[in-house]
Amino acid sequence: MRLDHLTITDYRNIAAAELTPDPGLTVLCGANGQGKTNLLESIWMLTGGKSFRGSKDAELIRRGEAFSVLDARFEGRGREQTLRLTVGGRDTRRPGRSGRLNGTDYARAGAMAGAFTAVVFEPNHLSLVKGGPEGRRRFLDTALCQLYPGYLAALRRYARIITQKNALLKSYEITPGAAQLLEAFQTELVKYGAQIMIYRRGYLGNLAPAAAKNYEEISSGAERLELRYLPAASVEDPHPADALAEKLAAMEQAELRAGYCLVGPHREDVEILINDQPARVFGSQGQQRSAVLAMKLAEAAMAGELLEEEPVMLLDDVLSELDDDRQTYLLTRIGKNQTFVTTCDTAAFARTNGKIVIVEGGRVRE
Repeated sequence: MRLDHLTITDYRNIAAAELTPDPGLTVLCGANGQGKTNLLESIWMLTGGKSFRGSKDAELIRRGEAFSVLDARFEGRGREQTLRLTVGGRDTRRPGRSGRLNGTDYARAGAMAGAFTAVVFEPNHLSLVKGGPEGRRRFLDTALCQLYPGYLAALRRYARIITQKNALLKSYEITPGAAQLLEAFQTELVKYGAQIMIYRRGYLGNLAPAAAKNYEEISSGAERLELRYLPAASVEDPHPADALAEKLAAMEQAELRAGYCLVGPHREDVEILINDQPARVFGSQGQQRSAVLAMKLAEAAMAGELLEEEPVMLLDDVLSELDDDRQTYLLTRIGKNQTFVTTCDTAAFARTNGKIVIVEGGRVRE
């Protein structure tokens, strides 16, 4: 996977810019607040995913403008492709993210997931270890949506049913035919929830040993990383849908009392252990950072194997948070990928063959 050219119009603080990246390393350099991360984020948006900073679509549009537009030319699947991503404001005819891939229009940008693939590594990813289960589920979902179009469809359907079921549980006593409605929702949740669980189990089954190997190398064999999937119901059962159905049935009365869903993939977690201890509680800052680095590199390696081409790597100001040994390890491991790095200081890259791009006040100078 290689991004050859990107044209940006009215994206965050960038009014207009063009970027022709290096096939290997491109260093986005500038002072804080100038737009480096905005530029990096615009590349990520080509994956069809949401902002890795958790921003709403409307926040991606330059203030005072109705639309933001990204036009990209990239090499993927052995051929040159084109992609246009448009983000419309709330009051426009087409709000939110839509796109055009190789001349075909898509009402939802997410439908283009898998065409352009990337892995992003940024300082807030430390919350993968330190934060709550939502961030770890998002890590899995983001990777799986790029790899398997069927996963994105199941995830969206599941989320819609959860919203409907929660609304029903809150007004159960005053809703005509509530019992029949609840039964219908449970059936749909089992169908799509089991699909999500099977995808997550399979992905983690491959990611965990790869991440463990990376961590062993980072720590020079002194420490051990383990990732454990904590599913909503047993996925080792030959019929995981039956296991989820049993769990939902067992929790039905508790859910009626609580007024919201208590069971399902939306409440799953991944336990991260270092030397058999929860990294969130007992891991040092360096250990937690190393765990995230090991997981993200494993994510990139898996994407490369499954798609048979390396994803683009996006590194947002992460080198400044790593010591010299970890910086060397990271830069050595990403050698096969086209890589974009943001930094305030190009000194660390002075002897590389990468391309330096200056970002200042939302303007891009190559």
